[in-house]
Amino acid sequence: MDAMFTRIGLMVSLALVAILTLPSVGLAQKKEKNPAERTISGTVMTQEEVPVPGAVVQLKNLKTLQVRSFIAREKGDYIFQGLSMDVDYELKGIGNGKESALRTVSTFDPHPKVVINLKLK
Repeated sequence: MDAMFTRIGLMVSLALVAILTLPSVGLAQKKEKNPAERTISGTVMTQEEVPVPGAVVQLKNLKTLQVRSFIAREKGDYIFQGLSMDVDYELKGIGNGKESALRTVSTFDPHPKVVINLKLK
């Protein structure tokens, strides 16, 4: 009899632990669905899709009009982190006397990680 009560007690304990941890798991999942920050990254390249190291990528916050710059790394890549999901952003690449087209990341885009490759014209 003692073994049966021990098994029942163990099963009840496990069930309680599962029930108590479900709300915290649900909150963690909900938090991931509504991220507060965004990352925009990509590569600056020529029309022939050759990376352009040293190109300047300008990111303009369309709410404050503040402009941040990033100098493309050795493989022509850039990254802007910690950006608000509640702001529209405008990007352009500048290098070798050429510019890329303006690209916009909208507040309506729900993706926390956005990849935009910029081609210099």
